[in-house]
Amino acid sequence: MFHSIREFSQTWRQHSDATRKIMSALSEKSLSQKVSPEDRTLGRIAWHIVQTIPEMAGRTGLKIYGPKADSPLPKTALEIQQGYDTAAKSLEEQINKTWDDSTLKIEDDMYGSNWPRGLSLRIIIDHEIHHRGQMTVLMRQSGLIVPGVFGPAREEWAQHGMAAPEI
Repeated sequence: MFHSIREFSQTWRQHSDATRKIMSALSEKSLSQKVSPEDRTLGRIAWHIVQTIPEMAGRTGLKIYGPKADSPLPKTALEIQQGYDTAAKSLEEQINKTWDDSTLKIEDDMYGSNWPRGLSLRIIIDHEIHHRGQMTVLMRQSGLIVPGVFGPAREEWAQHGMAAPEI
């Protein structure tokens, strides 16, 4: 749970930059990758991340620029990336413009429970982290190179003059 806007902004920038790295590695071909016929495609997971920012933040009263929950899945990776950039930037701007530290204690109805806004912001980030992990597996299955987020990815170790960890 966040207790200050500054703390949220610092954390949000770190994690939204990580999500941008993952999204920028997507290709049109990779968007259709999925684990099974019953599961979301890589493109659908990426778009779900984008759509969740305005949907979840909207439950706190924020007016976030970005796609609505019923917006159709874009056909290109670039459109998904642009949707993410718009929603992620808008979230931080709106919080910094309209909230202060005391606002983070206000509770809102979030899916049938009351959550303090500081918790809602933490869950938006945790939700993104969860789906980024799913995306990286599908990216590997699709043959994409996965960029490192919390340290080097397998392909990046050599850039640091090191061998990748043994499998």
